Amino acid sequence: MQHASLENGRWAELSFPQQMANIGSETSRVLKALEDGKENRAQSAFARFQELIDLTIRYGRAGQTASARSAMWEELCRFRELYCAAFEEHNLPELAAANRYLDHFASIR
Repeated sequence: MQHASLENGRWAELSFPQQMANIGSETSRVLKALEDGKENRAQSAFARFQELIDLTIRYGRAGQTASARSAMWEELCRFRELYCAAFEEHNLPELAAANRYLDHFASIR
C-alpha cells in the first residue's frame, strides 16, 4: 500500500473535496503516463488511484445524513468501476473526462 499512513485515520480528516482532489492527482498521472507510453508509471498511478478511492469509499466524509452518505457511496463505487474499465481498455477520452471532473475539486479545496 502506497498510502498506508492515510489509513490510520488521516484520510478521514480531509474534507471530501480534498480527498477527491488527491484522487484527481493520481488520475492526472495515469493519463499523462499513458499518453507518454509509460505503462509501468500508469500502472503505479492507477494502483494509487485505487487505494485513494477505496479509502474515500471506506472512510470518506461525504454527506452528513445517512441517505447522503449512501448516495455518495454508490456514486463513488460507480465512478471507480467506470474508471477501472476505462483504464483496462486504455480509453484515453474516458480517462481524460474523469480527470476533468476531478479537476473541479482542486479548485474548491
